[in-house]
Amino acid sequence: MTLIAIVGATGTGKSAFALDLAESFGRAGRPAEIVNADAMQLYRGMDIGTAKLPVAERRGIPHALLDVLDVTEEASAAAYQAAARAEIERIEASGAVALLVGGSGLYVSSAIHDFRFPGTDAAIRARLEAELAELGPGLLHARLRGIDPETAAGVDAANGRRIVRALEVIELTGEPKAARLPDEPVAWHPHRVVHLRSDRGVLVDRLDRRVEQMWRDGLVDEAEALIPAGIERGVTARRAIGYAQALAELHGRMPRADAIAQTQQLTRTYARRQVSWFKRYPDQSVVDADDRGALAAELARQVELG
Repeated sequence: MTLIAIVGATGTGKSAFALDLAESFGRAGRPAEIVNADAMQLYRGMDIGTAKLPVAERRGIPHALLDVLDVTEEASAAAYQAAARAEIERIEASGAVALLVGGSGLYVSSAIHDFRFPGTDAAIRARLEAELAELGPGLLHARLRGIDPETAAGVDAANGRRIVRALEVIELTGEPKAARLPDEPVAWHPHRVVHLRSDRGVLVDRLDRRVEQMWRDGLVDEAEALIPAGIERGVTARRAIGYAQALAELHGRMPRADAIAQTQQLTRTYARRQVSWFKRYPDQSVVDADDRGALAAELARQVELG
């Protein structure tokens, strides 16, 4: 069976399109299930800031890999790869269509491409994390650039977690290229990719307004409620865009206006990186996310392809 991956920048309507596609398959006599590919939506309690669909809005379509981690747990692409592939195989074994939906590029790639993740070393990781806390991501990124400019070029200089992982892999394997994704990845499983794209200006305005709405919807209260659950101890969760700023506001380190503005800026940057990541996928269907006719035509085409 063919897996359908629905990808694109945040705010392009992937969830709604996936639900429409699942319903279209259902009307054609084939049930469909959705597998989440958004790293932050793995976390229980992180709903507003991740734009996670409430259960009541999922139209009865089964969703896998939502709310599977505590905020103290570390999300990793390696662990996600195994979990996502198990869900995809389960769905297809039942005769249903698997829809992989999300904007976390590495997580999507880990599920659909056949590459393997090097192991980890707790001592090396702890040392590098301590250096990150002391020196900041800029200096560690400069170190990575000195070791392997090609790997460094593919890692955001502000993403401390990715920089630490790249340095850990290089130290473990002794091979700089081991920290890179394959130049020409091989498919793990037959799949099609639907890439939803929006005009840059339209998307920026939408994302800025969405961040403001998240604050009105209670993102700060949600972050505060996660403190007893340990979000501030979480390696991944506490750094999530929006939550890091909400926590800074709560602790008086950042006024609300600055927290919102920083979240908007980081969200825009993240959206640009998502577009750059997904446009490299071969043989994808690129669809204007704001063209109802194009979306409807793509829904019909995907169901026809089966």
